[in-house]
Amino acid sequence: MTYAPGTPRLLRRALHAPAASRSNALPAGAWWFWALGLATAASRTTNPLLLGLLVGVAGYVVAARRTDAPWARSYGAFIKLGLFVVALRLVFSVFLGSQIPGSHTAFTLPEVPLPDWAQGVRIGGRVTVEQLVFSLYDGLKLATLLICVGAANSLANPARLLKSLPGALYEVGVAVVVAMTFAPNMVADVVRLRTARRLRGRPTGGVKAVAQIGLPVLEGALERSVAVAASMDARGYGRTAEVPPAVRHTTNVLTLGGLLGVCAGTYGLLAAQGAGYGLPVLLAGLVAAMAGLRLGGRRSVRTRYRPDRWGPRAWLVAGSGAVVAAAMIWAGSLDPEALHPGVVPLTAPELPLWPAAAVLVGLVPALVAPVPPSARGLDAHDRSGKEQA
Repeated sequence: MTYAPGTPRLLRRALHAPAASRSNALPAGAWWFWALGLATAASRTTNPLLLGLLVGVAGYVVAARRTDAPWARSYGAFIKLGLFVVALRLVFSVFLGSQIPGSHTAFTLPEVPLPDWAQGVRIGGRVTVEQLVFSLYDGLKLATLLICVGAANSLANPARLLKSLPGALYEVGVAVVVAMTFAPNMVADVVRLRTARRLRGRPTGGVKAVAQIGLPVLEGALERSVAVAASMDARGYGRTAEVPPAVRHTTNVLTLGGLLGVCAGTYGLLAAQGAGYGLPVLLAGLVAAMAGLRLGGRRSVRTRYRPDRWGPRAWLVAGSGAVVAAAMIWAGSLDPEALHPGVVPLTAPELPLWPAAAVLVGLVPALVAPVPPSARGLDAHDRSGKEQA
């Protein structure tokens, strides 16, 4: 990165991303907050241009800050899953119909007659361009949500995420281990088995190859996740100390009530009609959940080695996702038509400028997050190539 001649040395040092190490690695929660902010922004729009920009921002950050760890390879799998969701949404729209009216007929399928009690449902029939465009927008929104979650899975270390789990949740830590390590282990097993088949001269693509390696991949990933959970349980993970019953009951009520409030508030923010009550309920749920987790931390008898610390860079990464989400929610309340292009009548989507500029705030992690060794090696190779040219 080049700076102007008059840039102060302290500002240069603050803007320069250091090399990643065990001491300055970002907490996994920062990456999840960033990715959930992008996912929240994606849930507020069906504009394909904004959704494509969100996918591009997430992909660029993953490419710039992804490591060589097994879980870092899961991003490609989430992209394929998103494309599958879009195709499946279009297929359902074609064969099961849609409530979207339209005047431009794309094609007509043979319609299956249904009984009177199935009114409102049809199989086959006339397929309109408006119907397909609406289904495409809807599928792109869901695919963008999955890709944002995949970005968090590829950037956040699941072990560090479990390490930063609050003390009140240690009892469910074993189940969390199985859930959080299953997808990374599955991706690693897929790569390993495809490499082995390629060395043996067997095909690695097609339905037959997928059917042959699918069951071993699922079985191996689940066995490895359960083995990690069993080793944690054998070492006393989740063991708690004796506390008064009143404190235990208060902790359970605050934690459960707070998490329910967080779920209700999040649903309100993601829904188009719940933006008014979603934020207050979410904040109230967060306060109650934090109080319950803080109180429940007294039950833990486990010490934490090298706890993750939230420095300025972690707050910048998490805050950038929050800014993108807040800007998109605000834009939806000011100009909802720009975020939801109409399909009846069919019009070409336009890119709203300041929501698009707000989405670009999500690129902050690519500038401030510590650079992993793989990315440093790639940058050095690019620079040497440019110098030789």
